[in-house]
Amino acid sequence: MGGLAEPIVDHETEGLDMARPRRGSRIGLQRWVRRGIAVAVVLALVPVVLTFLYLPSFVHPVSTLMLKDLATFSGYDRRWVSIDDVAPVLAYSVIMSEDGQFCFHRGVDLGELRGVVDDALAGEMTRGASTITMQTVKNLYLWSRPLGSVRKVVELPLAVYFDAVLSKRRIMEIYLNIAEWGPGIYGIEAAAQHHFGVSAKQLSRRQAALLAVTLPNPIVRNPAKPGPGLRRLAALIERRPPPAGADVGGPGYGQKKKPRPPAKNPPGGIRPPH
Repeated sequence: MGGLAEPIVDHETEGLDMARPRRGSRIGLQRWVRRGIAVAVVLALVPVVLTFLYLPSFVHPVSTLMLKDLATFSGYDRRWVSIDDVAPVLAYSVIMSEDGQFCFHRGVDLGELRGVVDDALAGEMTRGASTITMQTVKNLYLWSRPLGSVRKVVELPLAVYFDAVLSKRRIMEIYLNIAEWGPGIYGIEAAAQHHFGVSAKQLSRRQAALLAVTLPNPIVRNPAKPGPGLRRLAALIERRPPPAGADVGGPGYGQKKKPRPPAKNPPGGIRPPH
């Protein structure tokens, strides 16, 4: 009567008010999930579309490292050159050093990959199983570190797709023009001019071998001033005959050939872990 009136609480309304925030948070989460899926689909389609755009020889792709250098205002030196204007011995040397089965596999060297898996399951140190095609798609579309294992999961199917769309000749041409050969040095023409003062077409067998064995670690290794280890690796490459089927620049180069049993990695640890 004279005191304060007791507040009336509608328990049904109170329950609805508590449910609204929970329902709103669920809707917001679902919206973010949908957006995340849409972004993932778009990112997955980027390399699919770009690979087709890279089919014509007049298209000169750039690597993610080049884009990083541009974004950080570091600048870089890259001079695109046709594979016809690259000394065949350079392509031979790169194949022998990086991927002996390049002319035979379909983007992924299954024999080497099985060996890596077997070594990992046995608790042994794993060796590199990255092919030139895998390195090309990594340089074009992906990243090096961190999350290297996650990158590999994406890299494998991309390499198979890349190899199915592009010829071996075109893959080699792109790889040789985007590979890093020193800080801010990309592509074989810039590398040949920077390290030896000659064009890519004028490279000698020794120079080609030194450039090939520099690829695993181009920031540390200097082909113009090789140490004893680099000279030893280059000598191994020089002594090896050109790989079968690697008629670079010839009419048959880049055609699919019947696979042969996978060769073991060359001695001296030439092929790097990736």
